[in-house]
Amino acid sequence: MLQRIGQILLVIVLASSSTVYAQQAPAPGSASAQPFVAGTPLKLTPNAKTYGGFRFAESISYDAERDVYVAVNAGIAQDVVPNDGYVSLVNPDGTAHTLKWIGVNRNGLTLNHPLGSDIANGMLYVADIDTVRWFDMKTGEPRGNIPVEGVTRFNDLEVAADGTIYATQTGDQNSSSWRLYKITPQGQASILVTGAPLNLPNGVAFDPKGNIVVVNIGSNDVLTFSPAGQLLTTEQSTDAGNDGLAILPDGTKYVSSVRQGTVARIRPGQKAELIASGIPSAASMTYDPKRNRLVIPMNDWNAVTIVQLDPAPGSR
Repeated sequence: MLQRIGQILLVIVLASSSTVYAQQAPAPGSASAQPFVAGTPLKLTPNAKTYGGFRFAESISYDAERDVYVAVNAGIAQDVVPNDGYVSLVNPDGTAHTLKWIGVNRNGLTLNHPLGSDIANGMLYVADIDTVRWFDMKTGEPRGNIPVEGVTRFNDLEVAADGTIYATQTGDQNSSSWRLYKITPQGQASILVTGAPLNLPNGVAFDPKGNIVVVNIGSNDVLTFSPAGQLLTTEQSTDAGNDGLAILPDGTKYVSSVRQGTVARIRPGQKAELIASGIPSAASMTYDPKRNRLVIPMNDWNAVTIVQLDPAPGSR
């Protein structure tokens, strides 16, 4: 029997019907011509706490400067309510900080159906269908975007210090649609890897050497590529159906399976071990180094799970 090393501390669930959200959706018009406005933090009395604020949260990042979690919400399906994506801020105790930081209205904003995200160089980067967009981490304002021709849907992305973007396209059962893209700081996009050994690629992150690591939905392979696209190593997680990937400075990898609801740990040179389970739709997670924990969004469960890693801070 596997010993669970990670302890699931918190699950925050927001249950809201699509009917309610459709009623609250802004009416189409010339809002995009208006100046961008960021949402403001909740101002609650000390005896009140708000939880939730998610609508298909696919990815989450840790903002060390403000000590909050930045949750990227895809919103309602694009063919039902276009341009409905938004970004919410969550306090480390799980309470809502800002329900809609980016997306409180659609003034000056296009954010259709964002999935993967990353914080780099003072910007929040998001994968939004066939476009990478980025927003100022201080103000929330849109700062740029790069549409990439031929992309059906980006899934996850990771951004290097020099501004180079690596993004996955999960694709379909046709292996030619399995892709890892590279986008230069000048906006030039190319396919770095296509087909096998990728197998419905999803989460992407950098290892401590600057190599690109990709996990797959179609297999339990954890693939490490050089910046030039050469396959360097292949490791196996405990499960297939993988989505989230977090890599620590010592090279330890954490992999979440969106299909199996598990989290695995792969220490350098060791086999994967199961550390948490029972997390429905465990998607693109982040690592909080201040508290030594993983924070995992749960897609259409509209929830976030926190997995405390051992040892917890202050337990030594």
